[in-house]
Amino acid sequence: MIETKVVVVNELGLHARPAAQFVEKAKTYRSSITVQTDTSKANGKSIIGIMGLGVAKGETITILASGEDEEKASQELKELIKALKD
Repeated sequence: MIETKVVVVNELGLHARPAAQFVEKAKTYRSSITVQTDTSKANGKSIIGIMGLGVAKGETITILASGEDEEKASQELKELIKALKD
């Protein structure tokens, strides 16, 4: 399992569009993906789960990837979070 921390830079946090982009990308990996905040966690392949975290701009999330392509998944999802703009 790989844990990757990343700060959300999107002005509106992980609202509907960025959450959908994250989930769409996460579903391309065979690894299980979990997104964790200080207080809760969600399945990274679930739009409802990601939106339910209520992640705001400036918050740090941890992406947990576990499986055969975990390294690629964690790196690419981290880069996606850094690149998401409104």
